Amino acid sequence: MATATFAQLAGFETSAPEGAPSISNALKDTTPLTETTFGALGVPAPLVAVLDTNGKTSAFPIQVDTLPDTLGGRDVLGRGKTGSGKTLAFSIPMVARLAGGLAGGNRRTGRPLGLILAPTRELATQITAVVEPLAAAYGQKVTTIFGGVSQQRQVAALKAGVDIVVACPGRLEDLMKQGFVSLDAIEITVLDEADHMADLGFLPVVTRILDKTPKDGQRLLFSATLDNGVDKIVKRFLHNEVLHSVDEATSHVADMTHHLFEVDGVDAKKALVEKLASGTGRRILFMRTKHHAKKLAKQLTESGIPSVDLHGNLSQPQRDRNLAAFGDGSVKVLVATDVAARGVHVDNVELVIHVDPPAEHKAYLHRSGRTARAGSSGDVVTIMLPTQKKDTLALLRKAAIDVQAQRVTADSDAVTTLVGETAAYVKPAPKQEQQRGGGQSQGANAQRKRAARGDGGGAARRDRSGRPATASGSDSSRSGRSGQGRSRGAAQGAGSHAPRTRQGGSSVTYSTSSGGSTSGAAPAGGQRRAGRRAQG
Repeated sequence: MATATFAQLAGFETSAPEGAPSISNALKDTTPLTETTFGALGVPAPLVAVLDTNGKTSAFPIQVDTLPDTLGGRDVLGRGKTGSGKTLAFSIPMVARLAGGLAGGNRRTGRPLGLILAPTRELATQITAVVEPLAAAYGQKVTTIFGGVSQQRQVAALKAGVDIVVACPGRLEDLMKQGFVSLDAIEITVLDEADHMADLGFLPVVTRILDKTPKDGQRLLFSATLDNGVDKIVKRFLHNEVLHSVDEATSHVADMTHHLFEVDGVDAKKALVEKLASGTGRRILFMRTKHHAKKLAKQLTESGIPSVDLHGNLSQPQRDRNLAAFGDGSVKVLVATDVAARGVHVDNVELVIHVDPPAEHKAYLHRSGRTARAGSSGDVVTIMLPTQKKDTLALLRKAAIDVQAQRVTADSDAVTTLVGETAAYVKPAPKQEQQRGGGQSQGANAQRKRAARGDGGGAARRDRSGRPATASGSDSSRSGRSGQGRSRGAAQGAGSHAPRTRQGGSSVTYSTSSGGSTSGAAPAGGQRRAGRRAQG
């Protein structure tokens, strides 16, 4: 059986000639693996035009195998290697078949005609990016439904009427229970990455959702394996299905080069990771935990290598911002947990780094599949400590990866060759050296705060030039009663301070230690209150 198939899409729109819907970078810039045209497979002319406009004229093997059956209305179980182009394989028939039964004006509130289920928010978003330009050719409306964000926009879209819903199971079931959406009109259902649904525990929800769709509807299911209950979904909901399997279960992309680097200890590993992350191309670094992903992204950024993280602790807007930065190239390094192994499809990722070796071989294949996509080449590096060697070698054997371990440091030739040209990053200045407003340091800010509190205590202080400045907390307190001590206390103990408004509405501008006077006088009541605070 095959590894999970993945969409060949970046999820970030590219420009297209005027009047033509845009599709995605992946659909525009990849080299076809077969010369069969979409038109020859029976794809309707309006969709062929959209694909052709974006430079996609020849179908990939999984599309060649499945499109005649899916366009003909058959149920299909599809399996294929990562990056094989399955998103187009189910998006084209979804749009084409619904177009045949759609007429203007029969779109109904909360009753979509097409449903695509995906395990993660990222995957749902990026499937939508492929479906929308195709749907636009027929005036079809598409909406995305997932949790982690307010349901208000999703509910509004359903009330306005949509033709195709791309959804994560949990939020979709919530909206069904609230009465905002009904699946009784669904004509075509797609279950994408069913094995990952099983891994995340979604199959009971998926079963309840599919039970609400018409029994005679068309169903397409794509999965790497049929274990963990996926086989039960197939037997229960697919009828007279056609199986299309492009590759074997442990297949990996031929253009993917694997490297196994062994390092002596934690410090050597840290230096190696930083070196591998420093190249000019896109690279994804995989960690086992959310905490470590966040920590590594921060460390790399502080080292002058701008990085973003992606994991389950981020809100949806944070995920979207980080993915957008990685997708548009403004940030070249993405540090992720396994949430990104299936849900992120970005073109031209030249290097995948397993900073933490995964727990099992399927995760290795799915992580690695973020590179060498749709005909492109790429490299995969696994970093291991001596204590991880036994488990890592066993994992690679299960994944059918034949690679020899190399003992390296950050300066080894094998590492330097792999990294290639290093990006000219500028290391940011430490926070304590960064300048603020008037060019004053954090030390001066602290002095001003102490002066504002009347925190004298007779201790010696330093003015902005670094010279000791005399201060007498008791003297300034007593003089505060006369209406002038506040000025002297501030002059002796602090640097300049911006005007500060208190509850009484009065403001005081504190002078520097060399100034000798205030630049603004407060009413007597305000001065007495200041004097009492200084005494305290």
